[in-house]
Amino acid sequence: MRLDRFVSKSTELTPQQVSDCISQATVWVNGVAVTDEATQVHENNLVQFNGQTLVPRPFRYLLLHKPQQTLCSNVDGVYPSVFSLLDIERPSELHIAGRLDADTTGLVLITDDGRWTFNITSPKYACYKTYRVHLAKPIKEDVAERFANGILLQGEKGLTLPARLEVLSAQQVLLTLTEGKFHQVKRMFAAVGNKVVALHRQRIGAIELDVHEGQWRYLTAEEISSFYSVNSEDGGALS
Repeated sequence: MRLDRFVSKSTELTPQQVSDCISQATVWVNGVAVTDEATQVHENNLVQFNGQTLVPRPFRYLLLHKPQQTLCSNVDGVYPSVFSLLDIERPSELHIAGRLDADTTGLVLITDDGRWTFNITSPKYACYKTYRVHLAKPIKEDVAERFANGILLQGEKGLTLPARLEVLSAQQVLLTLTEGKFHQVKRMFAAVGNKVVALHRQRIGAIELDVHEGQWRYLTAEEISSFYSVNSEDGGALS
């Protein structure tokens, strides 16, 4: 993690105070004064501030049920930020592992562990996400096969990765993806002549949404560790 983040996570200093302390050479890494905030530090590094060894607070991992008309952002905008739903200390240290559009509801994972987020969001690990999709028109019979084979989205050069479609009713389906292109679900259905009228994410990897809208909880140790083996049966490839 970056040195400035390490110091922030180990103290009660404000971001500006952290920046000042580093620039004034009062932060040492492995016995050497470091003045570059972006310097990467690791668990086995000895980081000291004014002679005191710094120990970062434990990482936090949360699940939240995002309502409509909220933003996956750390600050309010046209709509309120989902962070306004959290009754938690130091929310500014947290970020969202895989954002949703303002009008999309469902499962959002929140953390301050960047490496854990990378395992969820990087195409390298093919972590699957399942969405419940309500459509404007009845689903056509060939769509499941077309999605499984990959389709070409407008503005893209290559096909989408294989996706699994489960039909629940004429105008409601479950779609499971292992990638996250911009507005991908909406663009996939537009490519087959349909329109998404409501979108809800209900699963990421092995984690299923299990709290009411607007509510949140901490993840269990088992849920957290599932994203350190995202190529396993529970977290990775479609079947």
